[in-house]
Amino acid sequence: MERIVSLLPSTTEIVCALGLGSRLVGRSHECDFPPFVKGLPACTQAKLDPAAPGAEIDRRVKQLVAEGLSIYRVDPERLRELRPDVILTQEQCEVCAATPRDLADALAEWIGARPRVVSLAPATLGDVFRDVADVAEALGAAGRGRALVGELTGRVSAIGEKTGDLSPRPRVACLEWIDPLMAAGHWMPELVRLAGGTSLFGESGQQSPWIRIEELRDADPDVIVVLPCGFDLPRTRDELRGLEASAAFAALRAVREGRVALADGNAYFNRPGPRLVDSLEILAEILHPDRFDFGHAGTAWRWL
Repeated sequence: MERIVSLLPSTTEIVCALGLGSRLVGRSHECDFPPFVKGLPACTQAKLDPAAPGAEIDRRVKQLVAEGLSIYRVDPERLRELRPDVILTQEQCEVCAATPRDLADALAEWIGARPRVVSLAPATLGDVFRDVADVAEALGAAGRGRALVGELTGRVSAIGEKTGDLSPRPRVACLEWIDPLMAAGHWMPELVRLAGGTSLFGESGQQSPWIRIEELRDADPDVIVVLPCGFDLPRTRDELRGLEASAAFAALRAVREGRVALADGNAYFNRPGPRLVDSLEILAEILHPDRFDFGHAGTAWRWL
């Protein structure tokens, strides 16, 4: 039985959704779902303080990247101790998790047969489903991969069928960072469309763009969804207080009409794995509560 180390929360969730969680022997420091994986050895750590204010995290990340440095450390000794046959990682975002470059440094002095490295780079919902199939195939479970993709795409289609004829659609701003402001790109515009909305910022399959408060003011969205990368609901609420003090934010129609939703970006929207379909359900509840109730309100999201 192959021994697996997953250095990305989403790949950890994919492995477990495939029913192969018992093969995991190591994880990243951010892997926390399903809960049992927190008992596995962590093979990475961050070079910055995740509890620091959002503005400080942004400053430190930009500093490290500008210096050509990674923001993560991979523990080579721990990897050697765990003797993985397969290591799962990503090459999409140097801020999201350890990259192949980080892993190459950790494996530079590897003795004996090197583990196979499977690296993912999803940018759209379709990419995520292909990644599920690719991980399954790499682990010798192609049939399980096809079954899981079929289940996930079926749930997506069921929502899309209910929202396909909606008109007009609420204009939605999804915020992936608060200080400074960043809108959500990659798979998020697609999720907004499937949930029955129109995404105002960000393009499907493209990196998330930085925006100014003036751009948000000029767009004056019908709904704002705040889902900062790596933050849960309580942390999101705390980080938003600074933006709330802005007169420009307070004047937005979505704010005045109580149409600002806070969402758990860390558990859902920021992770390109099976729970992106849960993320779609959350958006559908937010945008069209008269049509959808999946039971996520109060735990995965809430109104400001």
